[in-house]
Amino acid sequence: MQSLQARAVARLRSTAAPFALLVALSAGPAFAQTTPDQPAAPLPADSTPTQAADEGKDIVVTGSIFRRTNSETPSPVTVLTTETLARAGITNINDAVRSISADGAGSISTGFTNGFSAGGAAVSLRGLGVSSTLVLIDGLRSTNFPLNDDGHNAYVDLNSIPFSAVERVEVLKDGASSSYGADAIGGVVNIIMKKHFTGVAGTVEGGLTERGDGARYRANLTAGYGDYDAKGWNFYVNGEYQKDQAIGATTRGFPYNTNDLSSIGGLDNNTGDSSLTTQSTNAVVRRAPQTDLNNPFAGGVASGTYTLLGGTAQCTRGTFTVAGAAGGTGCAHDYGQEYGTRYNDIQPAQERYSFTGRLSVRLSDAIEGYATGSYSHSQVTIGRQPNGIRQTQPYGASPTQSSSNPGIVLPVYICASGVNCVTAADRRLNPNNPYAAAGALDPANNAARIYYAFGDIPSYSIRSNEVIRGAVGFNGDIAGDYHWKVDAVGARDNFSLANYGVLDIAGLKQAINTGAYNFVDPSQNTQAVRNTIAPSYTTPSHTSLISVDASVAKDLFALPGGNLQVAVGGQFRHETEVNNSNNPGLTKYANTSAAFGTHDVYAGYFEVNAPILDTLEVNGSGRYDHYSEGFSHFSPKIGAKWTPIKQLAIRGTYSNGFRAPTFAENNPASSYAGFVTVTPPASFQLAHGGLITGGNTNPYAQAYSLGSGATGNPNLKPEKSRSFTAGIVAEPIRNVSFTVDYYNIKKTDVIVTGPDAGIARANYFAGTPLPAGYTVSAVDAPDPLFPNALPRVLIINVPFVNAGSIKSSGLDFGANVTVPIADGVKFSSRLDFTYVIQYDLDPGNGSKIQKYAGTLGPYELSSGAGTPRARGNWQNTLDFGRFALTATTYYVSRIKEVAADEGDDISCAGGNLYGTGQKFCYIRRFIYADVNAAFKVNDDFTFSVFVGNITGEKAPLAPASYSGANYLPTWHMAGIVGRSFRAGATFKF
Repeated sequence: MQSLQARAVARLRSTAAPFALLVALSAGPAFAQTTPDQPAAPLPADSTPTQAADEGKDIVVTGSIFRRTNSETPSPVTVLTTETLARAGITNINDAVRSISADGAGSISTGFTNGFSAGGAAVSLRGLGVSSTLVLIDGLRSTNFPLNDDGHNAYVDLNSIPFSAVERVEVLKDGASSSYGADAIGGVVNIIMKKHFTGVAGTVEGGLTERGDGARYRANLTAGYGDYDAKGWNFYVNGEYQKDQAIGATTRGFPYNTNDLSSIGGLDNNTGDSSLTTQSTNAVVRRAPQTDLNNPFAGGVASGTYTLLGGTAQCTRGTFTVAGAAGGTGCAHDYGQEYGTRYNDIQPAQERYSFTGRLSVRLSDAIEGYATGSYSHSQVTIGRQPNGIRQTQPYGASPTQSSSNPGIVLPVYICASGVNCVTAADRRLNPNNPYAAAGALDPANNAARIYYAFGDIPSYSIRSNEVIRGAVGFNGDIAGDYHWKVDAVGARDNFSLANYGVLDIAGLKQAINTGAYNFVDPSQNTQAVRNTIAPSYTTPSHTSLISVDASVAKDLFALPGGNLQVAVGGQFRHETEVNNSNNPGLTKYANTSAAFGTHDVYAGYFEVNAPILDTLEVNGSGRYDHYSEGFSHFSPKIGAKWTPIKQLAIRGTYSNGFRAPTFAENNPASSYAGFVTVTPPASFQLAHGGLITGGNTNPYAQAYSLGSGATGNPNLKPEKSRSFTAGIVAEPIRNVSFTVDYYNIKKTDVIVTGPDAGIARANYFAGTPLPAGYTVSAVDAPDPLFPNALPRVLIINVPFVNAGSIKSSGLDFGANVTVPIADGVKFSSRLDFTYVIQYDLDPGNGSKIQKYAGTLGPYELSSGAGTPRARGNWQNTLDFGRFALTATTYYVSRIKEVAADEGDDISCAGGNLYGTGQKFCYIRRFIYADVNAAFKVNDDFTFSVFVGNITGEKAPLAPASYSGANYLPTWHMAGIVGRSFRAGATFKF
């Protein structure tokens, strides 16, 4: 049997986290105990015996009320230590948590700039969505990000958590509603902050990509005073700063800078060089009637050929010509390239800074206390494509606010007031309307319908988020029999969305009717005119949380394997959200999604831990939560761990959990307006000409964005889950350990927006009634080439409902190997790998079960990045003397470019989201490696050099992606950034 000292050393030499192909990682080298023989999970590699691993020192484990002498519970837990993260070159919590292989569909990266909550970052354990993963800080909740993902999913913004003050990250990979309440269906991420620190330590680092862009600078400093063990108190402060420069979308070249993949056998989805109705920065007009001469939105059906305002001399990329009576000549554009250079970014500009402080006090031999506070600020600048003049009305507004249907026109006459210009004394012919002179006597039939994008008005947003959080707590022992603790936490997240380039409806009308805006030569426009059309404005939002937790635990009596432990506790929580609409008065062409609400949550919980035998431990827990909205839920959990021999432990858990409806989902004051990329069916395409001259598809029949809208439903029930895990932890020989865990989760009463949305779309195109509760809110203007054919549907209203169920199952693999080679030389290897067996959605309406595993489904969840079958990371380190060299390899399996939530047929022929058959049916697997070298000059100073994506692997081609130009930022960001370099130094004294 190992000694306690040897066991502590073994623990210190082990960690649990990263990934992907071979040997290496997981749950615990030292199995021998002085009481029962049971496996013990590794402690942080940078821990010291006085921190956690010495004899008799209790540690706190995520998912349990009890303090233990080992961290291995029946539940599977992955631990990311500061050493693991430093060796991987990870510099923020976002990248740290999302590197976990269990992170799946719906994961949000800061690089996904097209989402509702762009600027935030979140983890989606088991692919069940960010609102089904609970994020804690030191075991306590924090407030959610004010912007909901997909308009309704709530989550904690990982960007707001200070990184350099983190001690480790524990990821509990089974349900934990019995301990923490709502949202822990997929698992729990518990971010453990430093408790004590003495001295001064810091890091400075800088770097950039191989192409000279995307520079990253970061620095942090921690200073602490007070020997807690000797003096009974410690205080430290921490500050950190990080800045990432933007990476332009077109700097990475083909195929990430264009929608035209015809050169490699794909489709040409760039209509900027073939369609005169594609809105471009060179205005194109066509003669049309105007039913209300004071209203440029009152255009009628246009006729005749198209006219390019300003002539072809402005066409820097050449011209194209469409033949026929509805033809004409336009400037050729490839908007993927042009907009990417001037407007869109692969990596947005980011800046973060934070301050953290903690005071720890031993008030007596039996009572300890602490107070901690933090302030974090994150700012993300996101560029957008220029806004087009033709827009659908804001969701909830009158169709008269739509400038696309029947179509916006430039009048024959303009005047200073912009009202009744036909009879105004100062009227003059509109220089922007080429038909004005010839049609001066008939202004009602000689307006000019315009297609245009405001290239001279930059469109972008600056998203600023600040989180203020404080916590205070006390814990102690009573007569050595009872251990109690009380914690209180308060947090507020203030979010500010500064908008630039958003079109103002009244300002647009005024600029058109007065002729103030020059469509012929936009470079002549003054800034004042541009500000009239698109005034900048800021939308504030916020969330807040107040929570109080209290618990008491007691050893009751001895069992053969140890003492029977019982604990009870309670919690009160008050939460609010004010997510203001970015378009409160419906006066702009901006998103109208909003969420409001407040509630109180009361909870009571218990836990029992029974070491029935030296080799068998059983743990049971339960929690009852009551919400002021009127619903309640009880969540039980039971787990067991059997250690038949000291080299092997068998573990398993079973639990029930729940996810409470978010304020966006159940508050009638909340609303949601989203979109999904839709390709019209073959019958619709044929009615609009199908393939026409040159082999190009009619742009009107190609894939387009179809909107949907919903309001909060107060009758929603909580989502419910049942989850079980079963696995083994083995150490066949010293310093070689591995884990295998099976998980199986079923979530019922799933809260969704419009489960029959696909049916509703199909019924519209088929000319049949929509399902009950679904209505058409807006349709597009008629197809210019086929004006009598069915127009495209633009907005379908859908309901929030509890519908159907989701089943998710798979295997987690972990391994940890440490090989002493010689004195001062050792090799260590760790693996974190997840294989998804099943991810199925049963819509519950009699429709076919939607199978997502290995596909881009669920395509309508967050970034549409899909559910790769396998994902993981594998870290290998060679330590020799003062030098350490680490290679961390990341793997994502191939993804079939189909999605069952976009249609029942998920064959490559019938369901391919790109529509070109087998060649583009799969997004290939992606493997890349980061390398980090560290040289320890002395105990107080270390240099490091990091090379990201050292082989320069390119992101796999993903034409169906709507979150990036032919790539998936969720899984393949390193392949679009390319090879990168950083160098830094760490010091302490």
